[in-house]
Amino acid sequence: MSLLFPTTLVGSYPQPDWLIDKAQLLERVPPRVRATELWRVPAQYLQEAQDDATLVAIRAQEEIGIDVVTDGEIRRESYSNRFATALEGIDQDNPVSIVGRSGRPNYLPRIVGPIRRTRAVEVEDLLFLKAHTTRQVKITVPGPFTMLQQAQNVHYPSEEAAAMDYAVALNAEIKDLFAHGADVVQIDEPYMQARPDKAREYGVKALNRALEGVVGTTAVHICFGYAAVVQERPSGYDFLPELAACGVQQVSIETAQSNLDCAILKTLPGKQIMVGCLDLNDHTVESADTVVARIKRALQYIPKERVILAPDCGMKYLPRSVADGKLRAMVEAARVLRRESAGA
Repeated sequence: MSLLFPTTLVGSYPQPDWLIDKAQLLERVPPRVRATELWRVPAQYLQEAQDDATLVAIRAQEEIGIDVVTDGEIRRESYSNRFATALEGIDQDNPVSIVGRSGRPNYLPRIVGPIRRTRAVEVEDLLFLKAHTTRQVKITVPGPFTMLQQAQNVHYPSEEAAAMDYAVALNAEIKDLFAHGADVVQIDEPYMQARPDKAREYGVKALNRALEGVVGTTAVHICFGYAAVVQERPSGYDFLPELAACGVQQVSIETAQSNLDCAILKTLPGKQIMVGCLDLNDHTVESADTVVARIKRALQYIPKERVILAPDCGMKYLPRSVADGKLRAMVEAARVLRRESAGA
């Protein structure tokens, strides 16, 4: 995209209350195994209801003025479990319980055999999105490192071996998504920040295997966790410069809630940066001037041609009115930045 300061979502948009039980959803934080009990709509009507809610998400993004739209991840109980539990070798019927990084218990699927992708998982979601918008589209997938951290390995001799098979499965999915018209495929890898030592061992290696032979614009999202789930923020990233060695064109980070020192962006030469500029922990809608100021902190270290505006993370847990207000402020901030750039 040649447009300066394009805008996009990190992935998720708020699901309607009539579609999913948000109170239960927050308690699951977020689910690693499938959690069909969260849906308010009976199974025989669920796909139609999810289609309708996805249309709401698409139209909202278009009306607000988002440049690269997503499907809002409306059909997902979490950003990762729709894809991760569709793989062969994964047993989600006999999960194990552990304490997640939110401090709450979570149920993890078990890896009981070779991890294999036997079918396309998100291609139909992509095709629905493309059929209902003329704008550029992005679809998100969970990364191999993160999927492994969200499962218990009882099959592979090492974590790295399991991560590499996750990567092979993801590689096939990404190639399918580009073959069916995705403009951007984003790989979500929040656990690289949560478990940086393990990520240094094999995380980037697995990510690059997932990108092997891929032709198309790819992104990686790394964050501190959903604001509704993890309120405490560190002062900076423990794992970010390492992504300079991965094959993606775009890196998505959060700067708003954490008030990140953007000097670290100098360690990612050549990458476009999705600058998280909306604080999702604060339900107050920022002004466009506030968003502009956050972007300008990043512009001290990276050129304007490499800046993309986005929320800090997924907007799944926000009230829709708050999400819409924040996105409007972000879109207006992009317009202000474009005008200032043109007048420079």
